[in-house]
Amino acid sequence: MPQTVKGVIARSKGAEVELVDVVVPDPGPGEAVVQVQSCGVCHTDLHYREGGINDEYPFLLGHEAAGVVEAVGEGVTEVAPGDFVILNWRAVCGQCRACAKGKPWYCFNTHNAKQRMTLEDGTELSPALGIGAFIEKTLVAAGQCTKVDPGADAAAVGLLGCGVMAGFGAAVNTGGVGRGDSVAVIGCGGVGNAAIAGAVLAGATTVVAVDVDDRKLEGARSFGATHTVNGKDEDVVERIRELTGGFGADVVVEAVGRPETYEQAFYARDLAGTVVLVGVPTPDKEVTLPMIEVFGRGGALKSSWYGDCLPSRDFPMLVDLYRQGRFDLDAFVSERIGLGDVEAAFHKMERGEVLRSVVVL
Repeated sequence: MPQTVKGVIARSKGAEVELVDVVVPDPGPGEAVVQVQSCGVCHTDLHYREGGINDEYPFLLGHEAAGVVEAVGEGVTEVAPGDFVILNWRAVCGQCRACAKGKPWYCFNTHNAKQRMTLEDGTELSPALGIGAFIEKTLVAAGQCTKVDPGADAAAVGLLGCGVMAGFGAAVNTGGVGRGDSVAVIGCGGVGNAAIAGAVLAGATTVVAVDVDDRKLEGARSFGATHTVNGKDEDVVERIRELTGGFGADVVVEAVGRPETYEQAFYARDLAGTVVLVGVPTPDKEVTLPMIEVFGRGGALKSSWYGDCLPSRDFPMLVDLYRQGRFDLDAFVSERIGLGDVEAAFHKMERGEVLRSVVVL
């Protein structure tokens, strides 16, 4: 039977979020109901609330989550009731042209649950990134559930569901950071710090953190940054070059999503270096670069969507590293809050006071 549970919705653009009753249907073919144990408060949820994604209100917010599978629908074989899972928002199809080429992390036909969760009056909800996890129980496609070690702390590993995976993957998967590389990361929020931690794990020897907030720069050092640059006080490009032998970094990760910081990333890379854009720009943002510079510098300009991750490959590996004490996911958890505290967490996030507030149920 359908269940009625508490969930957090954004009813209209800019309106404060509300804690309401949500009806969760039984899982249909290929679907699963997951009892949510944790969900991080991500900037993307705020983008949804502010109308920065689309206007399909009301939204059921939350997507960076972990929990336990409660029930599965017909044909589901990858997970079973009782499995501890991290939710992902790119369930690969296995059949599209990207999957057929052996590059499923680029899957062009990712899928979500076909049924919709609703308000009690039948109003259909649009789940954030196809998940909607600021809720006691959520309905997702079974492929959005990745089984991991049940001994891991849900509040920590759930962050792999978006921001931490995006940052780590931007450095390691997209940027291809390797032993002895120099790396610069512009923007030291949760995503940027995950890129720093990933670069360190991959063997980078010089890791430069760039931000305009000294608090964030101090935090970046705890994730392994060897140098910090405050963009308010220093010329970012020149300083990165100074710290990399006068050449520029092998890989520059831009985790802000603004034209001015992207230009810094472009000019702060070495010849044949790589720029990775993982910061999410708003639709109105544009950047202009001289074509001769694009040609003359060589290398690659890349974007990284979800860290070019393959959840079935990357989530268990990162959870294992966490359990071994080699990847400090706990350090990303600034506070643990309840479902009723999401609006306050948005304000803390906007003020730069937290890396991640995590809803714990």
